[in-house]
Amino acid sequence: MKKWLLLPFALLVWGPIWLLFAGAITGEAELQATLGPALTNSGQARLVLLPSWPTLQTMLELLLDTPEYFVTYWNTCAQVLPQVAGQCLVGAPAAWALSRLVFPGRRAVRSLYIVLMLLPFQVTMVPSYLTLHALGLLDTFCAVILPGVFSTFPVFLMQRGFDAVPKSLLEAAAIDGAGLWQQFFRIGLPVGLPGVLAAMTIGFLDAWNALEQPMTFLKTPSLWPLSLYLTNTNGSNLALTMAASLVMLLPAVLLFSFGQKYLEQGILAGAVKG
Repeated sequence: MKKWLLLPFALLVWGPIWLLFAGAITGEAELQATLGPALTNSGQARLVLLPSWPTLQTMLELLLDTPEYFVTYWNTCAQVLPQVAGQCLVGAPAAWALSRLVFPGRRAVRSLYIVLMLLPFQVTMVPSYLTLHALGLLDTFCAVILPGVFSTFPVFLMQRGFDAVPKSLLEAAAIDGAGLWQQFFRIGLPVGLPGVLAAMTIGFLDAWNALEQPMTFLKTPSLWPLSLYLTNTNGSNLALTMAASLVMLLPAVLLFSFGQKYLEQGILAGAVKG
């Protein structure tokens, strides 16, 4: 009985995704007749729950005859994957140091990380822009990648995962002669892996859907990611826009489905430790 009570919430979450899927397999003429009036203020729009005549023509057109979509798709991959890899390579050692090393000013550094994590992009936009301009990196992939690599939130999340590593394991490893790096690679990473995977999952979702950063730092359309490509589509081809949105959504949904367990484990481990 309790499971049925959750059904309305499930429909609320999956409803927009179903509408997007239905629009992607609906012909352009039917979409213009049902949703077109909402864009032209010429009448009342109707939602398409099931198309009258499902078709894959729009999807084939997107995948086989829309080169600008493929350019922006690979631009997105070229910007997102290095960000996630960099967050793991830079953030994991930093998180381990904040979690396990004792040094002067450690508490101040941790507080600074939290403050920087809470600052919205609008606050750091101008300093980031001036720094990237001084380095000659504006209008390049690095303008989007580097700020993402040094983001503070993955460090915070991984640190909470490393906090859950039992101190007794590290003491036993130290007695056996394991150094700091050996403790990190052989104990910290395996035990704190849920926190690392949780940070990578959130980092990927955040970078994949990023809009403000590429809009600010990238001026050349050939460098734009999918998020900017979709914002510049108009209502002249609703079916193509919905198909493009659906294809963009799939990697994020699949990754979240894979990383949901680790995301929950990482958050719970940090919450229990805290």
